[in-house]
Amino acid sequence: MSEPIKILLIGAKGRMGQAIIDCSESNNAVISAACDVGDDPSKHIESCDAVIDFSFHETTLKIAELAVKFKKSLVIGTTGHNPESKQAIIQAIGASIPVVWAGNYSVGVNTLNYLTKKAAHLLKEKFEAELLEMHHNQKKDAPSGTAERLLEILKSEYNISDNGIQHGREGQVGAREKKEIGVHALRGGDIVGEHTVYFCGAGERLELTHKATDRKIFAQGAILAAHWANKADAGIHNMEDVLGISD
Repeated sequence: MSEPIKILLIGAKGRMGQAIIDCSESNNAVISAACDVGDDPSKHIESCDAVIDFSFHETTLKIAELAVKFKKSLVIGTTGHNPESKQAIIQAIGASIPVVWAGNYSVGVNTLNYLTKKAAHLLKEKFEAELLEMHHNQKKDAPSGTAERLLEILKSEYNISDNGIQHGREGQVGAREKKEIGVHALRGGDIVGEHTVYFCGAGERLELTHKATDRKIFAQGAILAAHWANKADAGIHNMEDVLGISD
């Protein structure tokens, strides 16, 4: 077995941070430093091979700039970025370091992404797409990062712009538009994560669902992404690239 990858973990006290710490040894990784609110990651970055960030969307740009400065590969798991902040992060990274940026690091979810693209390509002429996601009552952003990725896939295949995305429906909204995708976010209890893509046709319906029951699947995927990024070409990649299922 190769030498364990040394990871600088940002957001160590959060749910995902704790899961990554718990999974590190069994996934050929060591946490060289674990940082959270109030800590200075620049004190530890030189001693790591890769950075994994599961902190807050407000800090992602600073973490990316730090990784670029010290030429460290980066895994971004933080969600909730608006288009402006996302663009600023992309510009800061450029083509200087390898980055894996995904809303979900589960192998199963990224297989769902792949299957959704294939299904949408086959069904888009006669089937309408809708999306439902469910998470625990402490999740702060909606839709989830996973749902956002599924939306990107559906928008591309159906050729629908952001104006065609309907976040829930209420009142006399009229008949469903052809160029429309409905997105629905449920919150409650301790649901780790559940995503369903519906393809609704005349007389039949196809549902693609992924249910997460243990947060360690995301932690294992993030560590896998760090191993992959440490040997990858510079640029921004997603988890489908890591798994070799991107087109």
